Amino acid sequence: MSINQLLPFLSTIVMFVFTGYVMQRYFVRRRLSFLFWGLGLAMFAMGSLAEALLAFTWNKWVFFAWYLFGAVLTAAWIGQGTVYLLVKKRRAHVLTAILVTASVVAAILLLLRMPHLNSAIFSPETAISEQYKEIIGDIDAGGYVRLTTPFFNVYGLITLVGGALWSSYLFWRKRVLPNRVIGNVLIAVGALTIASASTLTRLGYGQVLYLGELLAAILMFAGFLAAAAPRSERPAKETAPTAT
Repeated sequence: MSINQLLPFLSTIVMFVFTGYVMQRYFVRRRLSFLFWGLGLAMFAMGSLAEALLAFTWNKWVFFAWYLFGAVLTAAWIGQGTVYLLVKKRRAHVLTAILVTASVVAAILLLLRMPHLNSAIFSPETAISEQYKEIIGDIDAGGYVRLTTPFFNVYGLITLVGGALWSSYLFWRKRVLPNRVIGNVLIAVGALTIASASTLTRLGYGQVLYLGELLAAILMFAGFLAAAAPRSERPAKETAPTAT
């Protein structure tokens, strides 16, 4: 087994453990932010597993899982958890309705494309992220599902990275809970890592994708653990600035 075949399996293990940790917190606290984080992380794990399997052999339903969960939905669904943390619940519910509807549309478009996949060009030696455009086909040839990918990825990047950085700034400004400042920064860096690796893959540097996914999984998990760490002591009062 080569290193490029091993890394996706390592990412899958990290993400399934991460998912279990977040869902356990949801069942205890019943907060929708944890639910959507958990669902998004589960999609990340399924996408990583599908990617790992596609490094050995072709299967159209494994490809379906990789594209829908790994390439399309993951970032947006994780980001939706941050939306529930920072946005009023009524507005978050509206955004969730839009996200669910768009997700169903993407799934239907991909299902309609499944009989027309060009699997003959598939090569297990090449990262699936470097092949999927040719496998699905051009947009004007019926690959309409590819039009949905930017919507989900941009929404996910804004909500996840933007939300994490904004939360970090708020805790830093108030000078409380430094663990959450660090944790949110790690989450943002992890999300940017996978986004950068995906961009480099599209530019022809596919060898960085699997390492980028593993680093992103580790950084985001470390960030969640840091942000969720219990306070050992009460934060000191802020000292009012004195006039000079």
